[in-house]
Amino acid sequence: MPAGRSPVGQVTRGTTGTNRLRRVDRWIARHPALRNAGDPLVVDLGYGASGVTALELHARLSRTRPDVEVLGLEIAPERVERARAQLAEVRAGRTSFAPDARVSFARGGFEVPVPAGRRPAVIRAMNVLRQYDEADVAAAWAQMAGRLADGGLLVEGTCDELGRIVTWVAVDAGGTPQSFTVSLRLAALEHPSVAAERLPKALIHRNVPGERVHAFLGALDAEWERAAAVSPFGPVHRWRTALAALASAGWPLRERARWALGEVTLPWEAVAPGDPSA
Repeated sequence: MPAGRSPVGQVTRGTTGTNRLRRVDRWIARHPALRNAGDPLVVDLGYGASGVTALELHARLSRTRPDVEVLGLEIAPERVERARAQLAEVRAGRTSFAPDARVSFARGGFEVPVPAGRRPAVIRAMNVLRQYDEADVAAAWAQMAGRLADGGLLVEGTCDELGRIVTWVAVDAGGTPQSFTVSLRLAALEHPSVAAERLPKALIHRNVPGERVHAFLGALDAEWERAAAVSPFGPVHRWRTALAALASAGWPLRERARWALGEVTLPWEAVAPGDPSA
C-alpha cells in the first residue's frame, strides 16, 4: 500500500475458524472465473484474526488451479503481522500446509491494493459487511469489483462460526450481483430458513413479508416439510426432493449437480430487494 494512504473500510470482529469457509471455497474452486483466469490471483479480503482461511483457500483452489496465488488483506496491522508469523511456520514445514504455498499477506481494505497493477480473478469477502448499513453495500461491491480482472468475480457473504450455515452473493466485475447461494449442513437440519440469520447484508433486513428472499425461504421451508416422507432415505435425498419441488413450482434454481452438497443457487433477481409484484 502506498505510504500515507489508509485502507478503506472498518476493522471486523476478526472471528476466524479453521475450516469455516470450506463451503464457499469449493464453490469458488469450480467457478469459471478461477478455472479460466489468465492470472489466477485470488484475494481473501478481511480474513480476520488468523491467516488460516487464506491458507485453506489456497489449499482448496490449488486442486483446480495448481498455479493459484492467494493474497490475504486485512486493515489491522497486527493481524497482518500475525498472519505473516503463521506463514513463516508454514514455510518452515511445521504445519499441514504446503511449505511452498503461493500465499502472502498485506494491509488493505475495499480498495484491494495489489502489487504491479495485477487484477484479481476472484475476491472473497466473507463476513466483512455485517457491521455496515444496507445502504453501504452497493458502494462496497462496486469498489471491490472495480479491482477485478475482466470476467472476475466478487464473492461476498456471511457464515456461522462453524461454517454449517453459509450464504453468499456472486458479483461481476461491473459491480452487478449475479446469483445468490445458500449452503447448509443437512445432517440434523430442522428448517432451511435457519439461513435467515446469516443472510448477506444486502438481504438480512429484507426477510419480511412482501420481499422475494422471504418468499423463497418460506417456500424452501414448506417443501422441506413436505419432503419429510422421504427422510428415511437420508437428508440429502430429502433436500434434493425439496429442491426439485421448488423448481417444479417455478423457482429458477441453478447448479442442480451441487444440490447433494446442501447448496441451492438462484439468479439474483429471484431474491433481490423490492416488491415481487412490481
